[in-house]
Amino acid sequence: MRLTRVYVDAALEPGALLTLTGSAAGHLTRVLRLRPKAVLTLFNGRGGEYAARIERVQGNKVTVAVGEHAAIERESPFPLTLAQGVSRGERMDLVVQKATELGVARLVPVLTERSIVRLDEEQSDRKSSHWRAVAIAACEQCGRNRLPEVALPSRLREFLRQAAAEAAESVRLLLSPSATHRIEDVPRPARGATVLIGPEGGLSDAEQEGAVAAGFTAVNLGPRVLRTETAAIASLTLLQREFGDL
Repeated sequence: MRLTRVYVDAALEPGALLTLTGSAAGHLTRVLRLRPKAVLTLFNGRGGEYAARIERVQGNKVTVAVGEHAAIERESPFPLTLAQGVSRGERMDLVVQKATELGVARLVPVLTERSIVRLDEEQSDRKSSHWRAVAIAACEQCGRNRLPEVALPSRLREFLRQAAAEAAESVRLLLSPSATHRIEDVPRPARGATVLIGPEGGLSDAEQEGAVAAGFTAVNLGPRVLRTETAAIASLTLLQREFGDL
């Protein structure tokens, strides 16, 4: 039977008692209906995972006993960065969730000319926190013990400027329906890959030219035009199949 996994943003030590509150405690007691003596797994994103057991349930608080640490890692050997054009609501949540499951190491939400979503500073912080929570839930489900980095949303121009300064050993790919190259045509990168995908409506011609000037190679995923969320899932899957651990 699969153990319940819970992310804890705190130091963990075998033999310690830890009190869970908020959504984590509510999920254990109200959704999963776990009671004292139930076993679960804790992780804090710093590597490995801990066996644990519920000791007490008191109102909205759950006390767990932390057990032994297991140095288990399920990270991909091929570091992937997904630069995803911010899309609306559930589409972006789906991308964050599936990218986490597929082992992406870093997710950069980018704002483009055709982005329907417009964010000010306060909204960017709130969205980033929300997407991080989606990534945490995905880690709990898929078994990852390290959280992917979820960057604050940035303008595409700024992202391209930063990408151009990164090590050349990390290949940069731009998904474009008009490209002639395929992902399988890309030589094996020495240091992972960065994939840039536009939002609904794609990237403008000027943005694609800017990406190519920043060192991105345009590739396509076949003869059909995919939705932005489908393109993210398909490209990450292909890259993990070619160079990672799928």
